[in-house]
Amino acid sequence: MSIAVAPEVAAALARGGAVVALESTIICHGMPYPKNLHTAMEVEAVVRDTGAIPATIAILDGVPRVGLNNEQLKRLAISGRQFQKTARRDIAHVVASGGNGATTVSATMFFAHKAGIPIFVTGGIGGVHRHGEQTMDISSDLTELGKTPVAVISAGVKSILDIPRTLEYLETQGVTVAAYRTNEFPAFFTEISGCQVPCRVDSPEECAKIIHANKNLDLGSGILIAVPIPTQDAASGNIIESAIQKALKEAEEKRIIGNAITPFMLERVKELTGGSSLEANIALVKNNARLGAEIAVALSNLKRKDKNRMGRSAL
Repeated sequence: MSIAVAPEVAAALARGGAVVALESTIICHGMPYPKNLHTAMEVEAVVRDTGAIPATIAILDGVPRVGLNNEQLKRLAISGRQFQKTARRDIAHVVASGGNGATTVSATMFFAHKAGIPIFVTGGIGGVHRHGEQTMDISSDLTELGKTPVAVISAGVKSILDIPRTLEYLETQGVTVAAYRTNEFPAFFTEISGCQVPCRVDSPEECAKIIHANKNLDLGSGILIAVPIPTQDAASGNIIESAIQKALKEAEEKRIIGNAITPFMLERVKELTGGSSLEANIALVKNNARLGAEIAVALSNLKRKDKNRMGRSAL
């Protein structure tokens, strides 16, 4: 079975235009209706306004779809958690059973690459969970980055996870990790994690050059471009980060370890912030979408220049 690529997306790819892949888990599992629908449409609008074509990815009635129309987006938003949260491991089952799947980072990367889309925007990626050295609880996002040549634009990794071990794991997987206009890896709600990055990029054009080189060298691995929280959202981000740190301290005091720590942290942070992390999350996704689209446009221009240069050389 092949994937269904929306005509608009297929046309853009055929002409070498800028296309940005978007996940659907945030729509079905990230927020309630109708907030999720409004956010999905606003994020797609940000991509369009920046000069690229958005391609939201999901599995509908057993068919993997790359690029959704408004009615399909609405179906996802209304259905919510009725759509299965679908990572790479779940794809075969959801497709074979004719089911509906909201794609996570790993599944979205997989389908984006199959369709020929080199750039994917999300809020944040998963990572190595705290005490992961004992539980082996490591997100499939990281292994996908190690074997799928798609550039992921995100706000980094939430400090609820083990950021130093996450970066170590990405290094083991051969993933290029870059931070945008900073030398420090961002921790989603805060620009500070205490971890330095091996690569800094300061413009969409620099990002595009790395993606282009990765493709031309056939490295086969993905790229993670981490974008700090926008300055205007830093205040609310710091409040949420303070709640995360408080929850971490409580977990230590209560000796909550292993697989129990992440559910405890998520619930405790929600209680401490009154759910205010949602607006900050939406702001981050929109910021990432804007940069992702700028990178997609820069990459399209770079490929076009390369093609023209090769054409002249052949004469």
